[in-house]
Amino acid sequence: MTSQPSLPFWLVLFMCFCHSLEEAKSLQQSFKSELFNFYHTLVLADGKETTVYLLKDIPKRYYFVLVEGRTSAPFTVTVTPCDVPIEWSIWVHKTSANYLKKAAHGDYDSHNQFQKTTKTASTLFSYRGNSVETYTGTSYYSAVYMLEFLSIERDTHITVYLTMGPTLEQLYPELPVDPRIDVIGVGHTTVTLAWKHSPTVLQYKENIQYCLLMNEEHNYKSLCAAETAIRSSEMKSPQALALSLSPYVLDPQQVMALSTAELSLISQTSNGEVRQVCVGTKNTYTVPHLTPSTQYYFDVFVVNFLTNASAAYTGTFARTLEAPEPKVTELKDGKVIHLILDRRKQKRYNLQYQARHKQVQFAFQSCSGQVQIEISRDRKVLMSESFAGLRHFVLKGRLGDRYLVHLGSTEPSNASVKIQVSSVFHNPFFPVLPESLKIKSFSKLRTCNSVTIAWLGTQELSKYCIYKKQIEEDQVWMETRNADRCSGLESRPKRDKVLCKYFHDLNLQRAVTTQTITGLKAGTVYLFDVYLVGSSGIPVRYYSKAVKTRKKC
Repeated sequence: MTSQPSLPFWLVLFMCFCHSLEEAKSLQQSFKSELFNFYHTLVLADGKETTVYLLKDIPKRYYFVLVEGRTSAPFTVTVTPCDVPIEWSIWVHKTSANYLKKAAHGDYDSHNQFQKTTKTASTLFSYRGNSVETYTGTSYYSAVYMLEFLSIERDTHITVYLTMGPTLEQLYPELPVDPRIDVIGVGHTTVTLAWKHSPTVLQYKENIQYCLLMNEEHNYKSLCAAETAIRSSEMKSPQALALSLSPYVLDPQQVMALSTAELSLISQTSNGEVRQVCVGTKNTYTVPHLTPSTQYYFDVFVVNFLTNASAAYTGTFARTLEAPEPKVTELKDGKVIHLILDRRKQKRYNLQYQARHKQVQFAFQSCSGQVQIEISRDRKVLMSESFAGLRHFVLKGRLGDRYLVHLGSTEPSNASVKIQVSSVFHNPFFPVLPESLKIKSFSKLRTCNSVTIAWLGTQELSKYCIYKKQIEEDQVWMETRNADRCSGLESRPKRDKVLCKYFHDLNLQRAVTTQTITGLKAGTVYLFDVYLVGSSGIPVRYYSKAVKTRKKC
Protein backbone atom coordinates (compact mmCIF):
# COMPACT_ATOMS: atom_id res chain seq x y z
CA MET A 1 0.00 0.00 0.00
CA THR A 2 1.24 3.52 -0.77
CA SER A 3 1.58 6.17 1.91
CA GLN A 4 0.83 9.87 2.06
CA PRO A 5 -1.23 10.14 -1.15
CA SER A 6 -1.89 13.60 -2.57
CA LEU A 7 -5.18 14.78 -3.98
CA PRO A 8 -5.59 15.07 -7.73
CA PHE A 9 -6.38 18.51 -9.09
CA TRP A 10 -9.83 17.49 -10.37
CA LEU A 11 -10.89 16.35 -6.93
CA VAL A 12 -9.95 19.70 -5.37
CA LEU A 13 -12.19 21.43 -7.91
CA PHE A 14 -14.91 18.92 -7.12
CA MET A 15 -14.66 19.81 -3.42
CA CYS A 16 -14.93 23.46 -4.27
CA PHE A 17 -18.12 22.79 -6.18
CA CYS A 18 -19.59 20.79 -3.32
CA HIS A 19 -18.66 23.40 -0.66
CA SER A 20 -19.87 26.58 -2.33
CA LEU A 21 -22.52 25.79 -4.90
CA GLU A 22 -24.12 29.23 -4.92
CA GLU A 23 -20.87 31.26 -5.01
CA ALA A 24 -19.26 29.17 -7.73
CA LYS A 25 -22.32 28.20 -9.74
CA SER A 26 -21.00 29.36 -13.11
CA LEU A 27 -17.59 27.78 -12.53
CA GLN A 28 -19.19 24.53 -11.48
CA GLN A 29 -21.42 24.32 -14.54
CA SER A 30 -18.48 24.84 -16.87
CA PHE A 31 -16.43 21.98 -15.44
CA LYS A 32 -19.11 19.64 -14.18
CA SER A 33 -19.78 17.75 -17.41
CA GLU A 34 -16.09 17.22 -18.23
CA LEU A 35 -15.22 16.28 -14.66
CA PHE A 36 -17.80 13.53 -14.25
CA ASN A 37 -17.53 12.16 -17.77
CA PHE A 38 -13.85 11.39 -17.19
CA TYR A 39 -13.69 10.64 -13.49
CA HIS A 40 -17.15 9.28 -12.69
CA THR A 41 -15.80 5.77 -12.05
CA LEU A 42 -13.52 7.10 -9.32
CA VAL A 43 -16.19 8.81 -7.24
CA LEU A 44 -18.15 6.46 -5.01
CA ALA A 45 -21.91 6.81 -5.28
CA ASP A 46 -23.84 7.29 -2.07
CA GLY A 47 -26.34 4.56 -1.20
CA LYS A 48 -25.34 2.26 -4.06
CA GLU A 49 -23.24 -0.89 -4.19
CA THR A 50 -20.29 -0.45 -6.55
CA THR A 51 -18.39 -3.31 -8.18
CA VAL A 52 -14.63 -2.68 -8.37
CA TYR A 53 -12.34 -4.74 -10.62
CA LEU A 54 -8.74 -5.06 -9.45
CA LEU A 55 -5.65 -6.09 -11.39
CA LYS A 56 -2.90 -7.87 -9.51
CA ASP A 57 -0.40 -5.51 -7.77
CA ILE A 58 -2.08 -2.38 -9.20
CA PRO A 59 -3.74 -0.21 -6.55
CA LYS A 60 -7.06 1.43 -7.31
CA ARG A 61 -8.44 4.51 -5.55
CA TYR A 62 -11.96 5.78 -5.05
CA TYR A 63 -13.03 9.05 -3.40
CA PHE A 64 -15.96 10.63 -1.64
CA VAL A 65 -16.40 14.06 -0.03
CA LEU A 66 -18.06 15.10 3.22
CA VAL A 67 -18.76 18.84 3.53
CA GLU A 68 -18.77 20.67 6.88
CA GLY A 69 -22.24 21.51 8.10
CA ARG A 70 -24.10 22.44 11.24
CA THR A 71 -24.08 18.86 12.43
CA SER A 72 -21.63 15.99 12.17
CA ALA A 73 -21.70 13.88 9.02
CA PRO A 74 -21.73 10.10 9.66
CA PHE A 75 -20.75 7.60 6.98
CA THR A 76 -20.34 3.84 6.56
CA VAL A 77 -18.17 1.89 4.10
CA THR A 78 -18.65 -1.88 3.57
CA VAL A 79 -16.17 -3.83 1.42
CA THR A 80 -16.90 -7.39 0.26
CA PRO A 81 -14.04 -9.38 -1.36
CA CYS A 82 -15.43 -11.74 -4.00
CA ASP A 83 -12.45 -14.05 -4.32
CA VAL A 84 -8.93 -13.79 -2.92
CA PRO A 85 -7.83 -11.72 0.10
CA ILE A 86 -7.17 -8.04 -0.62
CA GLU A 87 -5.63 -5.04 1.13
CA TRP A 88 -7.68 -1.90 1.55
CA SER A 89 -7.56 1.27 3.62
CA ILE A 90 -9.37 4.59 4.18
CA TRP A 91 -7.44 7.89 4.13
CA VAL A 92 -8.78 11.32 5.08
CA HIS A 93 -7.64 14.77 3.86
CA LYS A 94 -8.77 17.64 6.09
CA THR A 95 -9.72 20.80 4.19
CA SER A 96 -10.32 24.46 5.05
CA ALA A 97 -13.51 26.33 4.23
CA ASN A 98 -11.53 29.48 3.33
CA TYR A 99 -9.37 27.58 0.87
CA LEU A 100 -12.45 26.02 -0.71
CA LYS A 101 -14.16 29.42 -1.11
CA LYS A 102 -11.10 31.09 -2.63
CA ALA A 103 -10.49 28.18 -4.98
CA ALA A 104 -14.13 28.28 -6.01
CA HIS A 105 -13.70 32.00 -6.94
CA GLY A 106 -10.65 31.20 -9.08
CA ASP A 107 -7.90 32.14 -6.59
CA TYR A 108 -5.33 29.65 -7.84
CA ASP A 109 -2.67 30.83 -5.39
CA SER A 110 -5.02 29.75 -2.65
CA HIS A 111 -5.65 26.57 -4.54
CA ASN A 112 -1.93 25.83 -4.77
CA GLN A 113 -1.56 26.46 -1.07
CA PHE A 114 -4.54 24.17 -0.43
CA GLN A 115 -3.04 21.45 -2.59
CA LYS A 116 0.21 21.59 -0.61
CA THR A 117 -1.66 21.16 2.66
CA THR A 118 -3.43 18.08 1.37
CA LYS A 119 -0.31 16.22 0.35
CA THR A 120 -0.34 14.65 3.77
CA ALA A 121 -3.21 12.46 4.88
CA SER A 122 -4.05 10.36 7.89
CA THR A 123 -5.10 6.71 7.82
CA LEU A 124 -8.44 5.96 9.43
CA PHE A 125 -8.63 2.23 8.78
CA SER A 126 -6.75 -0.55 7.02
CA TYR A 127 -7.48 -4.25 6.53
CA ARG A 128 -6.04 -7.31 4.83
CA GLY A 129 -8.08 -10.46 4.23
CA ASN A 130 -11.16 -11.82 2.48
CA SER A 131 -13.81 -11.16 5.13
CA VAL A 132 -16.63 -8.66 4.73
CA GLU A 133 -15.56 -5.57 6.70
CA THR A 134 -17.50 -2.42 7.59
CA TYR A 135 -16.04 0.89 8.79
CA THR A 136 -18.31 3.50 10.36
CA GLY A 137 -17.07 7.04 11.03
CA THR A 138 -18.19 10.61 11.64
CA SER A 139 -16.78 13.77 10.07
CA TYR A 140 -16.94 17.12 11.93
CA TYR A 141 -15.26 19.10 9.14
CA SER A 142 -15.05 19.20 5.36
CA ALA A 143 -12.87 16.37 4.17
CA VAL A 144 -11.97 14.21 1.22
CA TYR A 145 -11.91 10.49 1.89
CA MET A 146 -9.93 8.11 -0.25
CA LEU A 147 -10.29 4.33 -0.40
CA GLU A 148 -7.36 2.38 -1.81
CA PHE A 149 -7.66 -1.27 -2.85
CA LEU A 150 -4.91 -3.73 -3.80
CA SER A 151 -4.96 -7.39 -4.82
CA ILE A 152 -1.63 -9.15 -4.36
CA GLU A 153 -2.62 -12.69 -5.46
CA ARG A 154 -4.45 -12.35 -8.78
CA ASP A 155 -6.98 -10.30 -10.69
CA THR A 156 -10.25 -10.16 -8.80
CA HIS A 157 -13.28 -8.03 -8.06
CA ILE A 158 -14.94 -6.66 -4.93
CA THR A 159 -18.08 -4.73 -4.03
CA VAL A 160 -18.08 -1.45 -2.09
CA TYR A 161 -21.11 0.14 -0.44
CA LEU A 162 -21.01 3.76 0.81
CA THR A 163 -23.78 5.49 2.69
CA MET A 164 -23.54 8.90 4.37
CA GLY A 165 -25.79 11.44 6.00
CA PRO A 166 -27.81 11.80 9.20
CA THR A 167 -29.79 8.60 8.48
CA LEU A 168 -27.56 5.77 7.34
CA GLU A 169 -29.60 3.54 5.02
CA GLN A 170 -28.96 -0.17 5.67
CA LEU A 171 -28.47 -2.06 2.41
CA TYR A 172 -27.46 -5.40 3.88
CA PRO A 173 -29.77 -7.62 5.93
CA GLU A 174 -28.96 -7.61 9.63
CA LEU A 175 -27.43 -10.65 11.31
CA PRO A 176 -28.46 -11.82 14.79
CA VAL A 177 -26.22 -11.22 17.80
CA ASP A 178 -25.10 -14.84 17.54
CA PRO A 179 -24.63 -15.54 13.79
CA ARG A 180 -23.39 -19.11 14.18
CA ILE A 181 -24.94 -22.10 12.39
CA ASP A 182 -25.74 -25.03 14.69
CA VAL A 183 -25.50 -28.66 13.55
CA ILE A 184 -28.41 -30.32 15.34
CA GLY A 185 -28.43 -33.67 13.58
CA VAL A 186 -26.08 -35.86 11.52
CA GLY A 187 -27.04 -39.04 9.67
CA HIS A 188 -25.47 -41.28 7.06
CA THR A 189 -26.77 -39.15 4.18
CA THR A 190 -28.27 -36.08 5.90
CA VAL A 191 -27.22 -33.13 8.04
CA THR A 192 -29.76 -30.95 9.90
CA LEU A 193 -28.87 -27.29 10.52
CA ALA A 194 -30.43 -24.48 12.55
CA TRP A 195 -29.64 -20.79 12.95
CA LYS A 196 -31.07 -17.80 14.76
CA HIS A 197 -33.43 -15.52 12.88
CA SER A 198 -32.17 -12.35 11.25
CA PRO A 199 -33.97 -9.25 12.64
CA THR A 200 -34.47 -8.19 9.02
CA VAL A 201 -36.33 -11.42 8.24
CA LEU A 202 -38.65 -10.88 11.20
CA GLN A 203 -39.38 -7.34 10.01
CA TYR A 204 -39.58 -7.83 6.23
CA LYS A 205 -40.71 -11.39 5.53
CA GLU A 206 -41.87 -10.81 1.96
CA ASN A 207 -38.56 -9.89 0.34
CA ILE A 208 -36.02 -11.65 2.60
CA GLN A 209 -35.03 -15.30 2.45
CA TYR A 210 -32.37 -17.63 3.77
CA CYS A 211 -30.21 -19.43 1.20
CA LEU A 212 -27.99 -22.34 2.20
CA LEU A 213 -24.82 -23.38 0.40
CA MET A 214 -23.16 -26.77 0.75
CA ASN A 215 -19.79 -27.90 -0.63
CA GLU A 216 -16.90 -30.22 0.17
CA GLU A 217 -14.02 -27.70 0.11
CA HIS A 218 -14.39 -24.80 2.57
CA ASN A 219 -16.72 -22.14 3.90
CA TYR A 220 -17.41 -18.92 2.02
CA LYS A 221 -17.44 -15.56 3.79
CA SER A 222 -19.85 -13.92 1.34
CA LEU A 223 -22.36 -14.88 -1.30
CA CYS A 224 -20.25 -12.93 -3.76
CA ALA A 225 -17.23 -15.16 -3.02
CA ALA A 226 -19.31 -18.33 -3.36
CA GLU A 227 -20.78 -17.18 -6.66
CA THR A 228 -17.31 -16.40 -8.03
CA ALA A 229 -15.95 -19.82 -7.04
CA ILE A 230 -18.88 -21.67 -8.63
CA ARG A 231 -18.70 -19.65 -11.82
CA SER A 232 -14.96 -20.26 -12.06
CA SER A 233 -15.33 -24.02 -11.59
CA GLU A 234 -18.17 -24.24 -14.10
CA MET A 235 -16.03 -22.49 -16.71
CA LYS A 236 -13.58 -25.39 -16.34
CA SER A 237 -16.23 -28.11 -16.19
CA PRO A 238 -19.75 -26.77 -16.78
CA GLN A 239 -22.27 -29.29 -15.54
CA ALA A 240 -25.57 -28.02 -14.18
CA LEU A 241 -27.02 -31.14 -12.62
CA ALA A 242 -30.37 -30.26 -11.11
CA LEU A 243 -32.48 -27.32 -10.15
CA SER A 244 -32.78 -27.20 -6.36
CA LEU A 245 -35.10 -24.30 -5.77
CA SER A 246 -37.23 -24.60 -2.69
CA PRO A 247 -41.02 -24.39 -2.94
CA TYR A 248 -40.77 -21.58 -0.43
CA VAL A 249 -39.40 -19.24 -3.11
CA LEU A 250 -42.20 -16.79 -3.91
CA ASP A 251 -41.26 -16.26 -7.53
CA PRO A 252 -38.58 -18.13 -9.55
CA GLN A 253 -37.60 -14.83 -11.13
CA GLN A 254 -36.55 -13.58 -7.71
CA VAL A 255 -33.85 -16.22 -7.52
CA MET A 256 -32.53 -15.15 -10.88
CA ALA A 257 -32.12 -11.69 -9.38
CA LEU A 258 -29.42 -13.14 -7.15
CA SER A 259 -27.11 -12.14 -10.01
CA THR A 260 -27.00 -15.33 -12.07
CA ALA A 261 -28.63 -18.73 -12.00
CA GLU A 262 -25.50 -20.61 -10.91
CA LEU A 263 -26.33 -20.49 -7.23
CA SER A 264 -29.80 -21.84 -7.84
CA LEU A 265 -28.34 -25.02 -9.28
CA ILE A 266 -26.51 -28.06 -8.08
CA SER A 267 -23.11 -27.68 -9.78
CA GLN A 268 -20.42 -30.30 -10.22
CA THR A 269 -16.99 -28.77 -9.62
CA SER A 270 -13.59 -30.37 -10.00
CA ASN A 271 -13.48 -31.03 -6.24
CA GLY A 272 -17.05 -32.16 -5.70
CA GLU A 273 -20.60 -30.96 -5.62
CA VAL A 274 -21.71 -27.43 -4.74
CA ARG A 275 -25.37 -27.14 -3.87
CA GLN A 276 -27.55 -24.20 -2.90
CA VAL A 277 -31.17 -24.08 -1.86
CA CYS A 278 -33.26 -21.12 -0.74
CA VAL A 279 -35.57 -22.13 2.12
CA GLY A 280 -37.76 -19.07 2.57
CA THR A 281 -37.92 -17.69 6.11
CA LYS A 282 -37.61 -20.96 8.06
CA ASN A 283 -34.44 -21.22 10.12
CA THR A 284 -33.93 -25.00 10.06
CA TYR A 285 -33.13 -27.25 7.14
CA THR A 286 -32.10 -30.87 6.58
CA VAL A 287 -29.64 -31.28 3.70
CA PRO A 288 -30.47 -34.60 1.95
CA HIS A 289 -28.69 -36.96 -0.47
CA LEU A 290 -25.18 -36.62 1.02
CA THR A 291 -22.43 -39.23 0.82
CA PRO A 292 -21.65 -41.25 3.96
CA SER A 293 -18.36 -40.60 5.76
CA THR A 294 -17.80 -37.27 3.96
CA GLN A 295 -17.05 -33.83 5.41
CA TYR A 296 -19.24 -30.99 4.15
CA TYR A 297 -19.10 -27.23 4.70
CA PHE A 298 -22.33 -25.29 5.17
CA ASP A 299 -23.00 -21.55 4.79
CA VAL A 300 -26.22 -19.64 5.32
CA PHE A 301 -26.88 -16.26 3.70
CA VAL A 302 -29.78 -13.96 4.42
CA VAL A 303 -30.67 -12.37 1.08
CA ASN A 304 -32.76 -9.33 0.15
CA PHE A 305 -34.22 -10.27 -3.23
CA LEU A 306 -35.20 -6.69 -4.01
CA THR A 307 -31.66 -5.31 -3.71
CA ASN A 308 -29.62 -8.55 -4.18
CA ALA A 309 -27.75 -7.62 -0.98
CA SER A 310 -26.84 -10.43 1.41
CA ALA A 311 -25.17 -11.11 4.74
CA ALA A 312 -23.33 -14.30 5.68
CA TYR A 313 -23.73 -16.28 8.88
CA THR A 314 -20.63 -17.88 10.38
CA GLY A 315 -20.14 -21.06 8.40
CA THR A 316 -19.90 -24.52 9.91
CA PHE A 317 -18.99 -28.05 8.85
CA ALA A 318 -20.04 -31.61 9.65
CA ARG A 319 -19.04 -35.12 8.70
CA THR A 320 -21.72 -37.62 7.77
CA LEU A 321 -21.78 -40.97 9.57
CA GLU A 322 -20.01 -44.05 8.28
CA ALA A 323 -22.11 -46.10 5.91
CA PRO A 324 -23.77 -49.00 7.74
CA GLU A 325 -22.74 -52.50 6.85
CA PRO A 326 -25.08 -53.69 4.10
CA LYS A 327 -27.64 -56.21 5.28
CA VAL A 328 -27.07 -59.55 3.60
CA THR A 329 -29.83 -62.18 3.32
CA GLU A 330 -28.78 -65.82 3.21
CA LEU A 331 -30.36 -67.83 0.36
CA LYS A 332 -31.39 -71.38 1.23
CA ASP A 333 -31.18 -74.16 -1.29
CA GLY A 334 -34.36 -74.48 -3.35
CA LYS A 335 -36.35 -71.94 -1.32
CA VAL A 336 -38.13 -69.13 -3.16
CA ILE A 337 -37.95 -65.64 -1.63
CA HIS A 338 -39.99 -62.62 -2.73
CA LEU A 339 -38.45 -59.11 -2.44
CA ILE A 340 -40.08 -55.69 -2.84
CA LEU A 341 -37.41 -53.30 -4.19
CA ASP A 342 -38.10 -49.80 -2.85
CA ARG A 343 -35.46 -47.31 -4.06
CA ARG A 344 -36.56 -44.71 -1.51
CA LYS A 345 -35.61 -46.97 1.39
CA GLN A 346 -32.74 -49.00 -0.04
CA LYS A 347 -30.93 -48.69 -3.36
CA ARG A 348 -29.49 -52.21 -3.41
CA TYR A 349 -30.46 -55.49 -1.78
CA ASN A 350 -27.74 -58.00 -1.00
CA LEU A 351 -28.08 -61.79 -0.95
CA GLN A 352 -25.54 -64.59 -0.61
CA TYR A 353 -25.48 -68.33 -1.25
CA GLN A 354 -22.87 -70.98 -0.43
CA ALA A 355 -22.63 -73.65 -3.12
CA ARG A 356 -23.20 -77.26 -2.18
CA HIS A 357 -22.04 -78.49 -5.60
CA LYS A 358 -19.79 -77.22 -8.36
CA GLN A 359 -22.73 -76.03 -10.43
CA VAL A 360 -25.35 -73.58 -9.17
CA GLN A 361 -28.58 -72.53 -10.87
CA PHE A 362 -30.17 -69.12 -10.25
CA ALA A 363 -33.71 -68.13 -11.24
CA PHE A 364 -35.02 -64.56 -11.16
CA GLN A 365 -38.64 -63.71 -11.92
CA SER A 366 -39.48 -60.00 -12.20
CA CYS A 367 -43.00 -59.63 -10.84
CA SER A 368 -43.33 -55.91 -11.62
CA GLY A 369 -41.02 -53.21 -12.93
CA GLN A 370 -37.52 -53.64 -14.31
CA VAL A 371 -34.85 -55.26 -12.14
CA GLN A 372 -31.05 -54.90 -12.14
CA ILE A 373 -29.15 -58.01 -10.97
CA GLU A 374 -25.44 -58.64 -10.43
CA ILE A 375 -23.84 -61.91 -9.35
CA SER A 376 -20.24 -61.97 -8.13
CA ARG A 377 -17.80 -64.47 -6.62
CA ASP A 378 -14.50 -63.61 -4.93
CA ARG A 379 -15.12 -59.92 -5.73
CA LYS A 380 -15.32 -60.72 -9.44
CA VAL A 381 -18.55 -59.91 -11.29
CA LEU A 382 -19.78 -63.01 -13.13
CA MET A 383 -22.86 -61.45 -14.74
CA SER A 384 -24.85 -58.23 -14.66
CA GLU A 385 -28.16 -57.56 -16.42
CA SER A 386 -31.34 -55.49 -16.34
CA PHE A 387 -34.53 -57.31 -17.26
CA ALA A 388 -38.28 -57.59 -16.92
CA GLY A 389 -39.66 -61.12 -17.01
CA LEU A 390 -37.80 -64.36 -16.27
CA ARG A 391 -34.05 -65.08 -16.21
CA HIS A 392 -32.30 -68.38 -15.52
CA PHE A 393 -28.51 -68.78 -15.04
CA VAL A 394 -26.23 -71.77 -14.43
CA LEU A 395 -22.79 -70.94 -12.98
CA LYS A 396 -19.83 -73.27 -12.48
CA GLY A 397 -17.34 -73.02 -9.65
CA ARG A 398 -15.97 -74.92 -6.67
CA LEU A 399 -17.71 -76.64 -3.83
CA GLY A 400 -18.28 -74.14 -1.02
CA ASP A 401 -17.98 -71.02 -3.20
CA ARG A 402 -19.90 -68.00 -1.91
CA TYR A 403 -21.98 -66.12 -4.44
CA LEU A 404 -23.09 -62.55 -3.76
CA VAL A 405 -26.24 -61.30 -5.45
CA HIS A 406 -27.05 -57.56 -5.67
CA LEU A 407 -30.53 -56.50 -6.76
CA GLY A 408 -32.11 -53.11 -7.39
CA SER A 409 -34.93 -51.41 -9.26
CA THR A 410 -34.11 -49.38 -12.35
CA GLU A 411 -37.40 -47.45 -12.10
CA PRO A 412 -38.53 -44.66 -9.75
CA SER A 413 -41.46 -46.80 -8.62
CA ASN A 414 -41.19 -50.02 -6.67
CA ALA A 415 -40.32 -53.30 -8.32
CA SER A 416 -40.70 -56.85 -7.02
CA VAL A 417 -38.83 -60.02 -7.83
CA LYS A 418 -38.75 -63.68 -6.86
CA ILE A 419 -35.39 -65.43 -6.44
CA GLN A 420 -34.54 -69.10 -6.21
CA VAL A 421 -31.15 -70.79 -6.12
CA SER A 422 -30.11 -74.44 -5.89
CA SER A 423 -27.26 -76.83 -6.52
CA VAL A 424 -29.64 -79.72 -7.33
CA PHE A 425 -30.04 -80.22 -11.08
CA HIS A 426 -32.31 -83.22 -11.32
CA ASN A 427 -35.26 -80.94 -10.48
CA PRO A 428 -34.96 -77.78 -12.61
CA PHE A 429 -36.91 -74.69 -11.58
CA PHE A 430 -38.47 -74.09 -14.97
CA PRO A 431 -38.85 -75.95 -18.24
CA VAL A 432 -36.97 -74.63 -21.24
CA LEU A 433 -39.19 -71.69 -22.06
CA PRO A 434 -40.24 -70.69 -25.56
CA GLU A 435 -38.66 -67.74 -27.34
CA SER A 436 -41.68 -65.55 -26.64
CA LEU A 437 -44.20 -65.42 -23.81
CA LYS A 438 -46.66 -63.28 -25.79
CA ILE A 439 -50.26 -64.31 -26.42
CA LYS A 440 -51.62 -63.82 -29.93
CA SER A 441 -55.28 -63.31 -30.91
CA PHE A 442 -56.84 -63.90 -34.31
CA SER A 443 -58.97 -60.99 -35.46
CA LYS A 444 -60.73 -63.00 -38.19
CA LEU A 445 -61.76 -65.62 -35.67
CA ARG A 446 -63.39 -63.10 -33.32
CA THR A 447 -67.17 -63.30 -32.97
CA CYS A 448 -69.72 -61.57 -30.77
CA ASN A 449 -69.34 -64.23 -28.07
CA SER A 450 -65.95 -65.89 -28.67
CA VAL A 451 -62.27 -65.19 -29.34
CA THR A 452 -59.38 -67.48 -30.31
CA ILE A 453 -55.91 -67.06 -28.79
CA ALA A 454 -52.58 -68.87 -29.35
CA TRP A 455 -49.23 -69.16 -27.56
CA LEU A 456 -45.92 -71.01 -27.80
CA GLY A 457 -45.40 -74.11 -25.64
CA THR A 458 -42.48 -76.20 -24.38
CA GLN A 459 -40.83 -79.50 -25.30
CA GLU A 460 -41.70 -81.14 -22.00
CA LEU A 461 -45.22 -81.86 -20.87
CA SER A 462 -46.54 -78.86 -18.94
CA LYS A 463 -49.89 -77.60 -17.71
CA TYR A 464 -51.36 -74.40 -19.15
CA CYS A 465 -54.18 -72.58 -17.35
CA ILE A 466 -56.22 -69.86 -19.04
CA TYR A 467 -57.96 -67.04 -17.17
CA LYS A 468 -60.14 -64.20 -18.40
CA LYS A 469 -61.21 -60.85 -16.85
CA GLN A 470 -63.79 -58.38 -18.15
CA ILE A 471 -62.45 -54.77 -18.14
CA GLU A 472 -63.24 -51.35 -19.57
CA GLU A 473 -61.41 -50.07 -22.64
CA ASP A 474 -59.71 -47.27 -20.70
CA GLN A 475 -58.34 -49.81 -18.19
CA VAL A 476 -56.24 -51.81 -20.66
CA TRP A 477 -53.01 -49.84 -20.20
CA MET A 478 -53.12 -49.84 -16.40
CA GLU A 479 -54.12 -53.52 -16.17
CA THR A 480 -51.30 -54.70 -18.42
CA ARG A 481 -48.71 -52.38 -16.83
CA ASN A 482 -49.55 -53.27 -13.22
CA ALA A 483 -49.93 -57.00 -13.79
CA ASP A 484 -48.04 -59.07 -11.21
CA ARG A 485 -46.15 -61.61 -13.30
CA CYS A 486 -45.26 -63.61 -10.19
CA SER A 487 -48.80 -64.11 -8.93
CA GLY A 488 -49.90 -67.73 -8.96
CA LEU A 489 -53.18 -69.43 -9.74
CA GLU A 490 -54.25 -69.04 -6.12
CA SER A 491 -54.43 -65.25 -6.59
CA ARG A 492 -57.13 -65.50 -9.27
CA PRO A 493 -60.87 -65.73 -8.48
CA LYS A 494 -62.50 -68.99 -9.53
CA ARG A 495 -64.92 -67.12 -11.81
CA ASP A 496 -61.95 -65.96 -13.96
CA LYS A 497 -60.80 -69.51 -14.75
CA VAL A 498 -61.55 -70.76 -18.26
CA LEU A 499 -59.73 -74.12 -18.28
CA CYS A 500 -56.40 -75.91 -17.77
CA LYS A 501 -54.85 -78.28 -20.32
CA TYR A 502 -51.60 -80.17 -20.87
CA PHE A 503 -49.51 -79.73 -23.99
CA HIS A 504 -46.00 -80.32 -25.35
CA ASP A 505 -44.17 -80.91 -28.61
CA LEU A 506 -40.59 -82.09 -29.06
CA ASN A 507 -40.33 -79.93 -32.18
CA LEU A 508 -40.27 -76.34 -30.91
CA GLN A 509 -41.31 -75.03 -34.32
CA ARG A 510 -44.61 -76.88 -33.93
CA ALA A 511 -45.00 -76.22 -30.19
CA VAL A 512 -47.94 -73.88 -30.71
CA THR A 513 -51.34 -74.36 -29.15
CA THR A 514 -54.62 -72.49 -29.60
CA GLN A 515 -57.76 -72.14 -27.57
CA THR A 516 -61.20 -70.74 -28.39
CA ILE A 517 -62.99 -69.15 -25.45
CA THR A 518 -66.77 -68.98 -25.75
CA GLY A 519 -69.65 -67.59 -23.72
CA LEU A 520 -68.46 -63.97 -23.94
CA LYS A 521 -70.49 -60.74 -24.21
CA ALA A 522 -70.69 -58.80 -27.47
CA GLY A 523 -68.67 -55.57 -27.78
CA THR A 524 -66.79 -56.26 -24.54
CA VAL A 525 -63.08 -56.08 -23.70
CA TYR A 526 -61.54 -59.12 -21.99
CA LEU A 527 -58.04 -59.53 -20.53
CA PHE A 528 -56.64 -63.04 -21.07
CA ASP A 529 -53.81 -64.64 -19.09
CA VAL A 530 -52.00 -67.95 -19.64
CA TYR A 531 -50.03 -69.63 -16.83
CA LEU A 532 -47.40 -72.29 -17.55
CA VAL A 533 -46.89 -74.71 -14.62
CA GLY A 534 -43.86 -77.02 -14.91
CA SER A 535 -42.68 -79.93 -12.78
CA SER A 536 -41.42 -77.60 -10.05
CA GLY A 537 -44.91 -76.17 -9.57
CA ILE A 538 -43.71 -72.57 -10.00
CA PRO A 539 -46.06 -70.79 -12.45
CA VAL A 540 -44.77 -68.70 -15.33
CA ARG A 541 -47.23 -66.06 -16.46
CA TYR A 542 -47.40 -65.08 -20.11
CA TYR A 543 -47.90 -61.41 -21.01
CA SER A 544 -51.57 -60.43 -20.69
CA LYS A 545 -53.56 -59.92 -23.88
CA ALA A 546 -56.62 -57.65 -24.23
CA VAL A 547 -59.19 -58.63 -26.89
CA LYS A 548 -62.57 -57.05 -27.69
CA THR A 549 -65.43 -59.18 -29.02
CA ARG A 550 -67.35 -58.02 -32.06
CA LYS A 551 -70.27 -55.68 -31.39
CA LYS A 552 -72.39 -56.95 -34.30
CA CYS A 553 -72.34 -60.32 -36.00
